[in-house]
Amino acid sequence: MVKLIHTLADHDDDVNCCAFSSALLATCSLDKTVRLYSLSDFSELPHSPLKFHTYAVHCCCFSPSGHILASCSTDGTTVLWNTQNGQTLAVMEQPSGSPVRVCQFSPDSTCLVSGAADGTVVMWNAQSYKLYRCGSVKDGSLVACAFCPTGTLFVTGSSCGDLTVWDDKMRCLHSEKAHDLGITCCDFSSQPISDGEQTHFFRLASCGQDCQIKMWVVSFTHVSAGSTEDQPKQFIEDWSEDDVSTWLCAQGLEDLTGLFKMNNIDGRELLNLTKESLADDLKIESLGLRSKVLRKIEELRTKVKTLSSGVPDEFICPITRELMKEPVIASDGYSYEKEAMENWISKKKRTSPMTNLVLPSVVLIPNRTLKMAINRWLETHQK
Repeated sequence: MVKLIHTLADHDDDVNCCAFSSALLATCSLDKTVRLYSLSDFSELPHSPLKFHTYAVHCCCFSPSGHILASCSTDGTTVLWNTQNGQTLAVMEQPSGSPVRVCQFSPDSTCLVSGAADGTVVMWNAQSYKLYRCGSVKDGSLVACAFCPTGTLFVTGSSCGDLTVWDDKMRCLHSEKAHDLGITCCDFSSQPISDGEQTHFFRLASCGQDCQIKMWVVSFTHVSAGSTEDQPKQFIEDWSEDDVSTWLCAQGLEDLTGLFKMNNIDGRELLNLTKESLADDLKIESLGLRSKVLRKIEELRTKVKTLSSGVPDEFICPITRELMKEPVIASDGYSYEKEAMENWISKKKRTSPMTNLVLPSVVLIPNRTLKMAINRWLETHQK
């Protein structure tokens, strides 16, 4: 039985979103405001409405504790509010300046994800209010986002119907066309399913403008601490067939996952593939596709060789994966080998190699401090 107990009519325009905490209800609207109500009697709090946004507010969400409220807007900002007094805690600007359509806290409140109309997705540190990582989807606006219960994964949905799975380091694990006419919402079930080992399975539901609701199972294998970054060589050699499939998807080679699985390609086999085995054993007829796979594998081999030698990762150029000789700082805040970044820009790539976002400037500044640190490390380790 359903019974209406109260109606709120304080907004002056369409109400886009509502969210509950244990004690409050939050609403946001095209009228540029966010409103807070007490669940005890549905009275509006004294410090409501919350006003900062200069355009429509699309989404709002509470932190798990309920002490912080996030709201995002067409004005390109995600704002954090103190729910107890209505004060603004932080204004986080989407790097691309695009309208922000969706925001979501992680289950432990350590980070917040915001998704924008241009497909950019940003993970923010919810304690320092600083940008942590950026990414982007191929097409469409980001209109939906959900974290799995453990916080190790989150999913974004786009207006073009793409469902994308990310890990907590903002690495794209999987992406596929889920709904023909665009996704409207997605959410994880509250309880993970464990197989008794290291793999956890999460139920995910997505719904779209194609009149369909789809149920998914998302798996995630936990790796022991230090194994992914401190020991990259052993980690890659120990990749399972599923890990290889995840890597293929991240490289834009999703169409090869079935072929690699059928031939039982794990991490060790992946590192040993050659142009001959790709052509003769895996029967990949396209020369261009074989060349792309080999380039990606060679990048893996270089990473394994370089990082296993003990070189600090901050000394490695993100483009070449080699020790930097002339490090420069780009406008995205990251350091690169000068020649590699100049070549990157000369090929009309005005986007950051690290974030995929448009570079505000192509000016490269010598990173003398980093160069001195690299030289000191070389003096100590290459005697």
